[in-house]
Amino acid sequence: MKSARKTSYLVTLPLLLVASASVVTARPHAHGFLDNIRRLVHPTKLNLSHAGSPTMVSSMHVQASNVVPINAAATNAELSNENGTASVTFSLESNQPGSEPLELILQDRHQTLHYDARPVNPHHGAHHKHNKIPTSINSDAVAGAESTATPIANVPHGTRVARVARQVQTVASNPNDGAYQSWVLGGFSNPTSTAAASRQPTSLCPANNGTVFRSSSGITYQTICGIDYGDDIRPFLLVGSFEACIQKCDAHNYDTHGVTCVAALFTPNRLSGKDDCYLKSSIAHPSSGPTVEGAIRYSVAQSAHLPASATSSSLLASLSTASLATSHSSLSYSQTSSTSSPIASATVSPPGVTYGTGSSVVAPRVAGSKLHGPSENRPTSQYIQYDHAEGISLSQSLLRVGVNGDLTTGYDISPQTGVLDVNIYTQNALAPLRNTPHLSRDGGRGGYLNGQHIFMFCDTGSYSTTTLASNGDFLDFVSSSVAVDVGMNALSGNPIHLQDGVGEWSDNVGRQRGFAPLTQGEQAYNIAMQGQGQRYALWIESSLIPLDAATGIVYAPIVYDNVNTVTRAAVFTYTGSTLLRITAGGRGGPVAQRPIRKLFDQDEPEWGVAGGLRSWGPSGIGGSDGKVYLFGGVPGGMLMARVAADSIENRDAYQYWSGDSWTTIMPSATSKAYFIEGPIMDIDIFYSPRHMTFIAVYLTIYADSTFYYRFLKAPHPIVPSYAPGGDKNSDCAENLLKYGWSDEQVLYKAKPGLAGSFIYSGGVHTRYFGSDDIVNGGTRMLLSWTAPTGQNPASAVSEYQIVTAEVNLA
Repeated sequence: MKSARKTSYLVTLPLLLVASASVVTARPHAHGFLDNIRRLVHPTKLNLSHAGSPTMVSSMHVQASNVVPINAAATNAELSNENGTASVTFSLESNQPGSEPLELILQDRHQTLHYDARPVNPHHGAHHKHNKIPTSINSDAVAGAESTATPIANVPHGTRVARVARQVQTVASNPNDGAYQSWVLGGFSNPTSTAAASRQPTSLCPANNGTVFRSSSGITYQTICGIDYGDDIRPFLLVGSFEACIQKCDAHNYDTHGVTCVAALFTPNRLSGKDDCYLKSSIAHPSSGPTVEGAIRYSVAQSAHLPASATSSSLLASLSTASLATSHSSLSYSQTSSTSSPIASATVSPPGVTYGTGSSVVAPRVAGSKLHGPSENRPTSQYIQYDHAEGISLSQSLLRVGVNGDLTTGYDISPQTGVLDVNIYTQNALAPLRNTPHLSRDGGRGGYLNGQHIFMFCDTGSYSTTTLASNGDFLDFVSSSVAVDVGMNALSGNPIHLQDGVGEWSDNVGRQRGFAPLTQGEQAYNIAMQGQGQRYALWIESSLIPLDAATGIVYAPIVYDNVNTVTRAAVFTYTGSTLLRITAGGRGGPVAQRPIRKLFDQDEPEWGVAGGLRSWGPSGIGGSDGKVYLFGGVPGGMLMARVAADSIENRDAYQYWSGDSWTTIMPSATSKAYFIEGPIMDIDIFYSPRHMTFIAVYLTIYADSTFYYRFLKAPHPIVPSYAPGGDKNSDCAENLLKYGWSDEQVLYKAKPGLAGSFIYSGGVHTRYFGSDDIVNGGTRMLLSWTAPTGQNPASAVSEYQIVTAEVNLA
């Protein structure tokens, strides 16, 4: 069994935005060449509620994406202790009220928060006389807004932190026709690909410095030449043009449902697979960058009082004196070939799904593959200096050899475990690591979440700095860890670089907190039994299951590990499984929360341990409707269970496939109601729009280091409910129970590890290749696996290698 872990992303504005439809008209102020725009966009009122003490809203204004500030209204609202609610009301004037993208900028005493906004389902010119102005937004919409709020990471006890709902709908009346209009706060469109766009024959800089332009998504930027900024969202992205770099910034904001990318910098002298595009979370730390062609969101440029046209030296002077509330503490970073037919390297374009055509399923075939090789660790050089509460002590009667389920179910989550987030309460606690830790880790499943590709691991040992000439000293050992892909090196056929976040380290020498949180009982037992060979572990053995646009889930086994310290023989006992909610995108690293101590028991099928899939509802990919399907590994094949996406923590809400129908009666671990048969060890099942069917990719128990695949042999194309032509009332995943699978075929033959041992923990990392990815209608997929080396874990090679390869499935 191998494991992985998760992260969480926290926006640090301490407000929870909810919506109200009460309307108060405020006359907007016209500025400059707005004088000729005179069409009123409906007044809209936002209630800003927060559980706790009052918070001052010092200013709020709305800005059009066509550069023109529209108005400022209703500033200085304070939350009431009585109802926890403050209101701000604004009206807008625009020449395109039906489609004009807007930017809402809300300032509280801590920072500025930006949101993109767009009108949805406008009814301009229509007369709906029976519609009444609602007194509050409907409960379904509020639930949807709540579900997109990012869970809060572990923070010091007593710290007041509130969630921010990133996608909030406000409903307002149209005084002209009685209809409603909604504004969605969050990414307003999925940017159209410009990856294939050719570069302009002349350079953008310096001739266009300070000019204003609109991106393909309708967002306004101001160009800036020769300036670099220190606050990278991620180290770099590979793109082929300035336009594609700006598009990456828009796509990042779309994925994160907020404006967290405020600038994009392109380096045109680094084409052909070099470091081309840098996304920035702040422009508060400028420096000279002679080759940089950049663009800053216009609203941010205006907040910094950047001149419309200037030299780089004057811009540097302007920036160095600007005090931007959007700034964050800058983080610093430390720094075989395949026998299969090769695949040409290619750049990635922002995701857009392309569906196949025709009247039948397209049988997939292997068209090529490329081995990347083992990954490289690039840990951060900072940690959060946080003194957590001391752990509990267990009575001697509990410190015995053998499984004790009460240590899992009878204790709260340990504050000593789990990734810390970087937010307004912890960013000032960042401190440097004394050295660069060396990591040796087992497992390595993952997935795409909130703009990041995450890798979750099982047992992870940390050591002091290791070189080719000398091994490191042992520091610590945890049962799970997590890292994110930086640089997207696999796009160009190279080994991936993995980075552990600053929130993963527990001290300044590189000990880790662990990714999956343990209970206080589990943690206290592990500390007390240290050196004797017994411990509890959470091992993440499956790929991430997306839950909505910002959250993923994993069903992790709770394992009791009993090692004979003389013979080194180990006995692993499955004691049940728990549910982890995972969020990503925050600067501390991916965060896993454990909302329920144990969901399934020891004597039941291992539901979800092998993974599952998300069946999206009519609202489409990233929505909150639809179901989660789980695989239950038993001898001979896989069973299936399902649950509504909003009920995953409720054990009683799960249904189980009996072989004939869905039932609330759970089958036994000896059931043969397989939905797919075979000696399967690791498995991923996903829908392929290009092939219009489901594809299963798996390793078997036969230790042959081979990935196999099958596809669902439906008599007609399978079309999801949210796709063009899809049945809104259908559940795409139900087809897995209606039709049979194709014969097993070889997908990729991996080389054994350096020790000659078989590979394991193999899986597919979907969405890595953007529009070219297998789940977006393309043909490319990223495989990863663990290859044992037989080497000392403290050596530069490590005991295990995480290896990746690309396969083209045409």
